[in-house]
Amino acid sequence: MDRPRSGWPLTLALCSGYFLVLLDVTVVNVALPQVRSDLGAGSPGLAWAVDAYAVPLAALLLASGAIGDRLGHRRVVLLGFAAFGAASVWCAVAPTIGVLVAARAVQGVGAALVLPGTLALLVEHAPDEGARARLVGTWAAIGGAALPAGPVVGGVLVQVAGWRAVFWLGVPVIALALVPVVRLRSRDVRRDGTVAWASAALLGAALACAVTAIVRGADALRSAGVLTLAAVCLALAFVLVERRARHPLIRVPGQARGALSAACLVAGLMNLCVLGGLFLLTQLLQDVHGLSPLLAGLATLPAMLPLPLLGSPAGRLSARIGAWPTSALGLLTAAAGFVGMATSTTGTDHAALLLSLALWGAGVGVLTPAIVSAALQAAPGSPGVASGASNTSRQTGGALGIAIAAAIAGSPGEPGFLAHATALYLAAAAAFALTGLVCWAAARGPRRSRGRPAPDSARRARR
Repeated sequence: MDRPRSGWPLTLALCSGYFLVLLDVTVVNVALPQVRSDLGAGSPGLAWAVDAYAVPLAALLLASGAIGDRLGHRRVVLLGFAAFGAASVWCAVAPTIGVLVAARAVQGVGAALVLPGTLALLVEHAPDEGARARLVGTWAAIGGAALPAGPVVGGVLVQVAGWRAVFWLGVPVIALALVPVVRLRSRDVRRDGTVAWASAALLGAALACAVTAIVRGADALRSAGVLTLAAVCLALAFVLVERRARHPLIRVPGQARGALSAACLVAGLMNLCVLGGLFLLTQLLQDVHGLSPLLAGLATLPAMLPLPLLGSPAGRLSARIGAWPTSALGLLTAAAGFVGMATSTTGTDHAALLLSLALWGAGVGVLTPAIVSAALQAAPGSPGVASGASNTSRQTGGALGIAIAAAIAGSPGEPGFLAHATALYLAAAAAFALTGLVCWAAARGPRRSRGRPAPDSARRARR
């Protein structure tokens, strides 16, 4: 395979695209109050402005990796870049909330095509093993910086140029990123494989029905009930198709299913509470505390900065004491942060709120690499599958969390918004604390059993 003469333009292009895809998960949050006032959107519309991106990203993330293996990752990344860039323009000029939601859905499809392919292309075009390791580290570090950058970048753009600037940002970035990928003369590396189209379609449809049912909620009980039933039926169909397929979307060895499922459930719960909490936080800071978009974005930094900063220390701690005890520590720390947020977001003590956000972010910063390690340890022979399942669970949890937060809390102008937001933060604290205790107990149990024979075994040994 021919290597490009200069590797840094390609590396910069792929990492920029990856950064932009992850940035769009959180960059829109700070713009929501302006979107509401400019487009006349209610709480359901705002939820879909975020979730329309997250749903196709979650549903297509695993399938897009297989598509890249089958067709070549260069082609898939180019298609993803083109879709993402075109949809960004569509979002920026959207005249109504419905058009914005539709454009965000196309953005999500483009993001799903881009995300796995950027890493695959970097690995394919690394000149040696040392360079490959450095490129993977750079790619991961840039991804870790995207989440904390989202609210700050969004705050600056909204403050200076309005909410539409959040989407115009992607156009020049994608245009510049396309050039090195288009000029890449090496042939696409294609691998044998089958794309699980049916599984991907069922997963996306089930998630879309579930999110719609949650968002509609009490406003349309009958249609919400029908959608809930449809989501359950589609989820069951997904499970049946996966079990019978020769090439399932998630290929997990039988002995690894229990542990991997547990790790994916915790990963999903993490994003459900974190992204749902962030969805409420940006509105609380602007509509309740009266902060400008820029100050609201800066106020989230105590929560967002620990995510990239604690990745390496948390990884070392996980290697030393185990992934599940480290996950328990992260869950319990974040639970304490949620309690602090519940008691301080409704008051005027900004110092207490910032401290609570820092505690929350520190817990999530410890939990994120630990739960990824738990997933990888559950299926050591299938790291790609484990990583893909964990990422899909996180995106699914995030989409559901935003829908739940929007449905329960409502709009900031409604009388019960503050009380409902407080209740949601306390519920998240309880869920994190209970899950943390379960993780800790599960991690400690096998150690006791290894050091002490079971009663039946002891009796047999005496005989």
